[in-house]
Amino acid sequence: MDPENRLVARGLEAEWESALLELKTAESELSDREHARPRSLTHEERDAILALGKDLKRIWFAPTTSDRDRKELLRTLLDDVTLRVERDKYNAHLTLRWRGGLFSEVNVPLPHSHPSPIRTADDTIDLLRRLAAHYPDTKIAGILNRQGRTTATGLSFTANRVSSLRTHWEIPCFEPKQQVQDGECMTIEKAARALGIAPSTLHRSLNDGFIAGEQITPGAPWRIRINDELRSRFVESAPEGYVKMFKAMNLLGVSRQTILQRVKRGELKAVHVYRGRAKGIRIQVPAVAPDLFDPLKNTEGVV
Repeated sequence: MDPENRLVARGLEAEWESALLELKTAESELSDREHARPRSLTHEERDAILALGKDLKRIWFAPTTSDRDRKELLRTLLDDVTLRVERDKYNAHLTLRWRGGLFSEVNVPLPHSHPSPIRTADDTIDLLRRLAAHYPDTKIAGILNRQGRTTATGLSFTANRVSSLRTHWEIPCFEPKQQVQDGECMTIEKAARALGIAPSTLHRSLNDGFIAGEQITPGAPWRIRINDELRSRFVESAPEGYVKMFKAMNLLGVSRQTILQRVKRGELKAVHVYRGRAKGIRIQVPAVAPDLFDPLKNTEGVV
């Protein structure tokens, strides 16, 4: 046989075998489907199903009927549903085509959508409530702007916008308070006048931690609470036993920052001399107890 004919024959043989395999697979699938075909209902089963169909409402609302069961029930009863939305009327018109050819039309009202109102951020409103108890609207506007906050429409704050926001949320405006029991809280400039010192001196004392300050929020002005304890820290001349800072550093063998930290914690007493040439902080260095382990300092009275 010619080689070309042999190749053609082999190709036909392969196609024939492939066709036979597909036929065998199809016959097997058909046999499986025939065996899986549901059996015919008995007369009793058919009558029971027809009875259930007459009481569909009871089946639908039965506590044992799940949402999945209701969906399956609708798929059994309906062929298709056509939906037409009438947005201008806030209505949805449904056309139901039931099994058997019947049609039903249902109108379903749609909820009126309300766009969420534009409003200022909640954390900004909370901050405004705290600031309004201490500062006027102009000062509050500056603080909010320094923190990069904006109005609901993205604008920077002004005194009028702060006032409008306060009015909307019924936040009382700032009212200067009289001196309270533990001292009046003042701005640095006002506190400096009350103490009779320069504002720069009070600034340095605040930065050094020599005195404490209050700040409602980052970016707000510092406020100093004036009371008797604070007044006693600023004197015209140093009391006896108080030394300059560098001498206290040498006597205690620690840095200036460590001394200021001890003053802040109340472990060391300190004053600030604000008159004369020898201005600055003075530290009361505690008396150093004798070294109990130095034999040369503990020989007196030993027999």
